[in-house]
Amino acid sequence: MPESPLRSSPAASPAGRLQLRHLLNIPNILTLCRLGAIPLLLAFLSKGRYTYGLYTFALAAVTDSLDGTIARWFNAKTEIGAFLDPFADKLMLLSTFIVLTLQDAIPGWLLGVLVIRDVVIVVGYFMISFFADMRIPVRPTYFGKASTFLQIFCVIGALSRFTGRFPADQFYWEGLLYLTLVITAISGFQYAYRGLAILATNEPEMFK
Repeated sequence: MPESPLRSSPAASPAGRLQLRHLLNIPNILTLCRLGAIPLLLAFLSKGRYTYGLYTFALAAVTDSLDGTIARWFNAKTEIGAFLDPFADKLMLLSTFIVLTLQDAIPGWLLGVLVIRDVVIVVGYFMISFFADMRIPVRPTYFGKASTFLQIFCVIGALSRFTGRFPADQFYWEGLLYLTLVITAISGFQYAYRGLAILATNEPEMFK
């Protein structure tokens, strides 16, 4: 009697179920929830419901802190989680920055630096993976973490200004924007230097 497709499926086997359970742990579920919150956040911003947008973004930022903490405490780190977590962060921040820039809440020059840095990082990652034939672990630097934190604070600040919850003093707001600009640029140079160092120690065969 032939086996049913369900019984022969790798996911239906004990090993497959164990692997699926390992991938769908709490940190990865939180990351997926953050990805799912992005369309809702953009919908709130496009309709001018900035209070709901602020709460949604703040909740997503909390899950960003929780998933990494839980993964470290319970040794629940996975390879797909190491990829999805920064991808969710970048997608949420970049899409929110674009919308807020179009609404004149964040200056275009800050968005430009953010986009250029992220493009350089992504293109550099794939170039190194292709030419050096190696997989680079996704490990954010201290400046990278600081730039992400400041970008999150910029979004919260911009949304708070829309809702009247941010201090009216323009000096502090502009100080935050310029500090984010500097730290983001430094982190971009740092990632570029790290990539060049990897290429220098792993020279591709085509260049030898």
